[in-house]
Amino acid sequence: MSQTRAHHDRPILSVEALQVAFTQGGATQLAVRGISFTIAPGETLALVGESGSGKSVSAMSILKLLPYPAASHPGGAIHFDGQNLLTASDETLRKTRGNRISVIFQEPMSSLNPLHTIDRQVNEVLKVHRGMRDEEARKRTLELLHQVGIREPEKRLGAYPHQLSGGQRQRVMIAMALANEPDLLIADEPTTALDVTVQAQILELLAKLQRENGMAMLFITHDLGIVRKIADRVCVMTKGEIVEEGPTQRIFDDPQHAYTRHLLAAEPKGRPPVANLNAAKVMEGKDVKVWFPIKTGFFRRTTDHVKAVDGIDITVRAGQTVGVVGESGSGKTTLGLALTRMISSRGEITFDGERIDGKSTRDMKPLREKIQIVFQDPFGSLSPRMPVADIISEGLRIHAPNLSRDERDARVVQALTETGLDPATRFRFPHEFSGGQRQRIAIARAMVLNPRFVMLDEPTSALDMSVQAQVVDLLRDLQKKYDLAFLFISHDLKVVRALANEVIVMRNGKVVERGTADEIFDAPKTDYTKALMAAAFDIEATGMGAVSE
Repeated sequence: MSQTRAHHDRPILSVEALQVAFTQGGATQLAVRGISFTIAPGETLALVGESGSGKSVSAMSILKLLPYPAASHPGGAIHFDGQNLLTASDETLRKTRGNRISVIFQEPMSSLNPLHTIDRQVNEVLKVHRGMRDEEARKRTLELLHQVGIREPEKRLGAYPHQLSGGQRQRVMIAMALANEPDLLIADEPTTALDVTVQAQILELLAKLQRENGMAMLFITHDLGIVRKIADRVCVMTKGEIVEEGPTQRIFDDPQHAYTRHLLAAEPKGRPPVANLNAAKVMEGKDVKVWFPIKTGFFRRTTDHVKAVDGIDITVRAGQTVGVVGESGSGKTTLGLALTRMISSRGEITFDGERIDGKSTRDMKPLREKIQIVFQDPFGSLSPRMPVADIISEGLRIHAPNLSRDERDARVVQALTETGLDPATRFRFPHEFSGGQRQRIAIARAMVLNPRFVMLDEPTSALDMSVQAQVVDLLRDLQKKYDLAFLFISHDLKVVRALANEVIVMRNGKVVERGTADEIFDAPKTDYTKALMAAAFDIEATGMGAVSE
């Protein structure tokens, strides 16, 4: 549990009978049904539940960050330090947001400005609320980036969000949220995109800041292992209601509600089908390299390279899954993007026996139907202007133009059903779904084209535990049914264990260890792999196991 215990009698935040409603097309639906909870200074309250339970909607109501006027509050109050934020003026909210109350959002790519450097975005928080000058803000920014575990932060100041890995982007969001040492931190899945070792470091950092500053924290997550370590109290939500509340230890040791017991029992299970070593090679890479130039000076001359992928061999066979694990920034996603020809690379890449490393964008187009990607950040990869039916059917319009409108719609319905979504929701837009539901939409978009090879980049990172298990079972079933080849990139080692036949461990662009899943998980050989496994199992068992480099 949190190390801080100096809780005051008077809560810093008090949510009282909060209701949240959404109105669309004249119809109003109640998403949150009169929930109440309090948080004391220095205390951590975890809000847990499956996707769509109302966790994030409740948290975003605190600073009135919902899409008003479509969202409304028919009843309730939110008192922060004695003031009702639901009725507060815009000026009061502006002074409170980012200063006394900060938020770490779930999807950093959609929260960071794609046109501004990391330096400018973190500096802005410090300049607006603290009045810091350039040099002072830059110094504080470097300190914050170092605190949240970004290596060589001086080299990252001039980078744009798209030049960072998903985990690095999330760490920048955490740095921005902590910049002004807020009284209350709302953390909405703050470690979703982080590998297990950095996850442990971030949780230690949050606990340290609580000890030093008496910061309160509302921690929203589906990872119950984290909850067990960091939270003082837990509220369990489902269908817009809090069904159980109590001290963390009691919730885990003696859950009273059936839904709480369901959450605690849910996790990915089983093992992948036995690998056929003679199966056809679907995707193969030999000595794959992706080097990004570092340009300095007035003339922007190349003085060095970031070796994101540095000479890797990989083979993915039909009906099998190769799992790629490693810390954020290790090159996992870059390797996948190189194999799928989304970025340029050196080395030989073969798909279904055909060399594709020299193909142009035009030449690759006919192959895109059979090579699909499920990205890490579904909100960033789904068009906000298109309904779900159009998003999923877009590929069919390009690669199967002869299908009638009804045939396309039938394929969309089938894809949504297979990924556990109600087909009746296909006319809604992405912002109307929870983070986990959006990820399932992204999976449906890839599967609707019946691909041969699918790169899955953290496809379960935004999903709660029970849905993770469902998606793992779904991917296994789809793989068996269609003989699919998967490249599965993840920092969630228990999901990798359930899906992967072979595992590649990456660090700093190189492979440090490879082998069958049993070999890697049961008898890791390198110190780095052992550290990853120790951190993962410590987190799973006790909530956190810090492994420092």
